[in-house]
Amino acid sequence: MKPVLSAIANKSFENLFSHTISYVKIAPISEYCLKFDGCSKGNPGPSGAGAVIYKEDEEIWSNGFYVGDKETNNVAEYNGMIMGLSKAAELGIKDLLVMGDSQLVIKQMKGEYKVKSPNMIELHLKAKNISGIFNKIIYEHIYRKDNTRADELANLGLTFKVSTSNTELTQH
Repeated sequence: MKPVLSAIANKSFENLFSHTISYVKIAPISEYCLKFDGCSKGNPGPSGAGAVIYKEDEEIWSNGFYVGDKETNNVAEYNGMIMGLSKAAELGIKDLLVMGDSQLVIKQMKGEYKVKSPNMIELHLKAKNISGIFNKIIYEHIYRKDNTRADELANLGLTFKVSTSNTELTQH
């Protein structure tokens, strides 16, 4: 037996676990969280976008809208994020956690992936410009199962083909 292991083996069970365990409360990344989503039936095809803002896990705003007749899912995802970022800025939120189930969009916003598609460059730049308004902004990828409300809003937006994008469907 190695010296360290034998020292532990020779201690009584009671002495081995007699230390006090302290707990540290982990502060949330941000008081506010934006979740966004986009959907496209056909990809490209009819598409919708949705976003929801939470304050300490309570929904304070949500919206969904029709993006277009022949858009990709990624374009719809960006539209959902831009809509949510714009509303967060309008609400005067300064620190924001942004969560989405599109790994591509999240990694592009974090600078981990380049934006190559010409139709996404403009959307990416718009999102980056809005992001500059915040004191602190963090982008985090989440799984689809953790993004059900934004997904619901994106699909709801898809069902309401409207002439003006960004027409609010729901607001709290």
